[in-house]
Amino acid sequence: MTEKQIFELIDSWENISLLAKEISEHQADFDILIKIALYSNEKKSWRAAYIVDLIHDINPDLLVPYLNEMILQLHNEKNDGKKRHFLKLISLNKPEKKHDSFLLNYCMNIFTSSKEPIAVRVNAMQILYNISENEPDLKPEILATIEHEMEYHSTAGILSRGRKLAQKLRAEIQ
Repeated sequence: MTEKQIFELIDSWENISLLAKEISEHQADFDILIKIALYSNEKKSWRAAYIVDLIHDINPDLLVPYLNEMILQLHNEKNDGKKRHFLKLISLNKPEKKHDSFLLNYCMNIFTSSKEPIAVRVNAMQILYNISENEPDLKPEILATIEHEMEYHSTAGILSRGRKLAQKLRAEIQ
């Protein structure tokens, strides 16, 4: 498929699950789709990120070569839909340790920002927890941040994930 063909197909929601299944079986098509998700400024390019997320459920190995690029794209990404999917995908994988500092700062800013959508904030919170698994000294600070957000900026999503992660962090700190 070409980039134009993929854009035409993602324009219709009826094609999304079929498209995800088809692209998951063809590396070249996945390469085009992920480039759209990462770099296109087209209005509906967030749908490409959504399809990448669906494909990750089918074949997670396809994403691995693009994880670093996805992290680097966060520096510039403004689209909330793309940020939601990128952060979710990053949280489900193990980024290289060299990205921990950037991800820690980025996710801390996202998680504590009331301007960010809840799903984006929840995925950032998960990444913060994941980083603490590699950097145990950060656990108390991340726990305090999660508890603060649950107390002062709570939503159903923040409370649901926050309670689970806070409970794990408390047990790990003890």
